[in-house]
Amino acid sequence: MSISTIIQHCLTGISLGGAYALIAIGYTMVYGILRLINFAHGDIFMMAGYFMIFAMASFPWYIAIPITLLATVALGVVIEKVAYKPLRTAPRMSIMISAIGVSYLLQNLATYLFTALPKGYPEIPVLKKIYQFGDVSASLVTFITPVLTIVLVIILMQLINHTKMGMAMRAVSKDYDTAQIMGIKINNVISYTFVIGSLLAGIGSILYFTDRMTVYPYSGSLPGLKCFVAAVLGGIGSIPGAVVGGFILGVGETILTAAGYSTFSDAFTFVLLIIMLLFRPTGIFGEKATDKV
Repeated sequence: MSISTIIQHCLTGISLGGAYALIAIGYTMVYGILRLINFAHGDIFMMAGYFMIFAMASFPWYIAIPITLLATVALGVVIEKVAYKPLRTAPRMSIMISAIGVSYLLQNLATYLFTALPKGYPEIPVLKKIYQFGDVSASLVTFITPVLTIVLVIILMQLINHTKMGMAMRAVSKDYDTAQIMGIKINNVISYTFVIGSLLAGIGSILYFTDRMTVYPYSGSLPGLKCFVAAVLGGIGSIPGAVVGGFILGVGETILTAAGYSTFSDAFTFVLLIIMLLFRPTGIFGEKATDKV
């Protein structure tokens, strides 16, 4: 295998990892605040793909992208208000079952509305433009995805560490009940968390489907599961951990595919998860929780 081919595969893997990282952040943020695994998050990512298809049918790409992101954010907030907020004081198992129910609802709704046949994802000319560097060629989306991911994560970390809402989010993640007693508006914090998570899922959807070109009702299931694994791998609740986990999965899958083991690329994700849970259950950046007496 030539050096240019290796570089090409590495670029593809880093690009895929960047898309995974953006989606994984949504899992890790919701878990950090609510201690909830939002199983519907992968399906929000899938619905963002359909939003883009229909937006591009009526508008140019530079208008369709904001419409898609706004629709994705609105969907995430509605799901939180309808399916999770009424169960805020219920046992954790109840809200987890609700999340699974929302996931199946979105999949079946997409099947009913759009049929089970894959739909072609619209081409965004600026992202599909091919650039050549020596023997290495790739579309702009391949180059821009990891850069955009890192920029968005830096902005997000600044927001969490240096704004009033970010301080409230950190307080709620540390101690939900005490934060409520201290006057923090829990509902606003949770809605804000879903806005950020859904927005990043929408951006990740555009970057992911631009390279893969088809959307179908179950196209969010496996990527969603992989992004959940990425969040666990990095340490669920840790935003940098979710990013690192996403890049590890993306590069690992691409290397296996390049080596001719594409059949095992999906299995790699879950083997990695099992190994991590056996040797470091808290993830790469996770910290052991200590019970105070």
